[in-house]
Amino acid sequence: MLINVLDKGYVRLVNHMGSDLTVVNAARVSYAKQSDELSDKDIRLIQFLAREGHTSPFRHAVIQLEIYAPLMVARQWWKYVVGSAHYEGTGDSLEAWNESSRRYITEEPAFYLPSGGEWRSAPENSKQGSGSLISWELGAKYTKELMDYTELGMQKYEAALADGICAEQARLFLPAYGLYVRWYWTASLQSAAHFLQQRLEHDAQKEIQDYAKAILSIVKTLFPVTVEELLSR
Repeated sequence: MLINVLDKGYVRLVNHMGSDLTVVNAARVSYAKQSDELSDKDIRLIQFLAREGHTSPFRHAVIQLEIYAPLMVARQWWKYVVGSAHYEGTGDSLEAWNESSRRYITEEPAFYLPSGGEWRSAPENSKQGSGSLISWELGAKYTKELMDYTELGMQKYEAALADGICAEQARLFLPAYGLYVRWYWTASLQSAAHFLQQRLEHDAQKEIQDYAKAILSIVKTLFPVTVEELLSR
């Protein structure tokens, strides 16, 4: 399963472990019981666990995703991963992150380039986030300027490589925040749900909201009952 995001990005399901029934049986093992098929009683148990904040059963189901996103999205995401290990009630967040590195690879760089109709204004009453869309004419101007800036960086990057400069230093010429990077993110269902709660909010950066919506589509397919209950709390 692969869902395209932004102009060149995507979220791809690599692997997963478990189902809604995994959550149920992780909880029922306390009483040496097990369900073979998801019943109405099991659904009520998932609802109870989510409502009462009994989090450990939700950490026995896992998703593994490959994500291709601009660096500005990846670094905001990474701050969440680091911080999620400390939010109340999780214990161990059960997450792993492995990212491609331009110390080792020199594949053709790709950059996020908003179209003329995607540039947003600064918010009126906040130091972060964004406001409404600006005019297409002004947006088109800044799309062109970003394209020119990116092309200049690419030219200098390629010239440095051609002159024998090592990749880990040549990458300094690449415009950073729009540069696409690729990583594997493995997370427990609880941790993924917490990410979605945070990044589907209206005040989250729009670009990371788009990635969160893609992940929501994937996890709802795999864990429909559990995701609905965790995100409704």
